[in-house]
Amino acid sequence: MDTIVTGEGVVLDSRAASVLSRVLAALIDLVVLGAVVVVGLILYANVAARSASEAVSSVGATLLLAGVLVVLPTTVDTLTRGRSLGKLALGIRVVRDDGGPLVFRQAFVRALTGVVELWLTLGSVAIICSMVNPQGKRVGDILAGTYAVRVRGAVTRRTALVMPPGLAGWAHHADVARLPDGLALSVRQFLARATVLHPASRVELGTSLTQQVQRYVQPLPPPGTHPEAFLAAVLAERRERELAAGRAASARRAQEAALLHRLPHSVPDPPS
Repeated sequence: MDTIVTGEGVVLDSRAASVLSRVLAALIDLVVLGAVVVVGLILYANVAARSASEAVSSVGATLLLAGVLVVLPTTVDTLTRGRSLGKLALGIRVVRDDGGPLVFRQAFVRALTGVVELWLTLGSVAIICSMVNPQGKRVGDILAGTYAVRVRGAVTRRTALVMPPGLAGWAHHADVARLPDGLALSVRQFLARATVLHPASRVELGTSLTQQVQRYVQPLPPPGTHPEAFLAAVLAERRERELAAGRAASARRAQEAALLHRLPHSVPDPPS
């Protein structure tokens, strides 16, 4: 298991793609590329047949070769942020070493290096390098500062927010103000992905969010309360209070609507 750092400075656990999955993705891409080559050869044959100049034919062949080997892979990786059709089918993505999305420079370096390690050596250099590298990198990944990660695995379900049993009494009597939308969303996202965070980042982010949420809560929870339990209790209590307020508002609106529809001058409503 490897670690990458997001733009928020949070360290996430990330699993590098296996050599087998990368080979299968490359084979799918090769089939698609083969179809593009066939179309390119047909167009090139038409151009060459209409031109009697060998120089034009030579330039056309060079452009076709450069387009297939360098321009097309660079364009696809740049536009899809490292997810070609084969990688998309196998659930992997090429990212920077810091976990960020692929950019043009890195896609170009990978494509240019691939001319040698993928095409001239029939992929043998890339496979050997990926097998011996801890992150499964090929030569192009090492030079570009990228590697392939798995972005699809078991389906994760969003767990329901549950009030910690030991804090239910405290939360019910505490003065819990409404949290700002941004802070409430950050807490909810943190609790949802806390189990996949790096332990150090989990503690740091949980402590920081707890300090921010404590400004909206009086009195504070009992000493020794775990930050994640405190955050879960605050969100769960706010949810219950907002649901109760919503039900009360709906009941008031129903009563007001019933009064508005009654006949004037205390005339009883006709039987239904």
